[in-house]
Amino acid sequence: MPPVTPPTRPGNTDAYSMILDAIDTGTYRPGDRLVESELADRFGVSRTPIREALQRLETQSLLVRDGRSLIVASLDHNQMAELYVVRGELEGLAARLAARNATEEEVRLLRDMVEADNALKDHPAALARANKRFHKQIHLASHNRFLVQQLDLVHRSMALMATTSLAVAGRGAIAQQEHDRIVSAIEARDGDAAHAALRAHISVAFTTRLKQEAARREAES
Repeated sequence: MPPVTPPTRPGNTDAYSMILDAIDTGTYRPGDRLVESELADRFGVSRTPIREALQRLETQSLLVRDGRSLIVASLDHNQMAELYVVRGELEGLAARLAARNATEEEVRLLRDMVEADNALKDHPAALARANKRFHKQIHLASHNRFLVQQLDLVHRSMALMATTSLAVAGRGAIAQQEHDRIVSAIEARDGDAAHAALRAHISVAFTTRLKQEAARREAES
C-alpha cells in the first residue's frame, strides 16, 4: 500500500499524530490490530517513530495488548459511564467560561456553525465531524488552556466508541436544537444557562448511546 497521509490535519507529519488521526476518523476502530511494518508503509515513515508512537498510545490506554500485538482499545459500560461523567463536568465548565470570556467574533462563529450544521441533520458521519468542531470551538472560547488540554484527552478517548450517537434516527435534529440553546446562552453571556444547556446536551447524548448499546446487545443475543 502506498504511503497515505490522513487528510484531516495536513500539517501533521509525526507518527503519533497520524495514528491518532486514523483512530479518531475511524480508519482504525476498536479491536483493530496495529502492526508496525504496515503503519510504517501506510504513513511513509520509518518503524522507529511508529514504535515510539505505539508505546505512547499504549501508555495513554488508547491501545491495549493482545498477546504480543497492540489493538485499538474499546470502552466497556463502566468506562463509558465514567467518561461521560467527566465530559459533562468539563464541557459544562467550558460553556460557562465561554459565556464569560469568548470574544464577539468567537460567539458569532459558534452561531454560524450551528446554522451551517443544520444542513447536516440527516448525514450522521458529516454531522459527527461538525459536532467535534463545534465542541472544540467552545473549548477554545473558554480561554483556559488547562481545560482545553483536559478536554482534548476526553475527546481522544471518545474515539474508542465504535459508533456515534448522532446515527440514531432523529438525534441529529435534536442535537442541533441543543447546540442552538447552548449558543443562545453564550450569546446572552449567561454562564449558568450555558453550563446547564451543555450538561443537558451531554446527558441526552449519553442516554442515546446507552440505548444504542442495549439494542446492539439484543441483536447479538
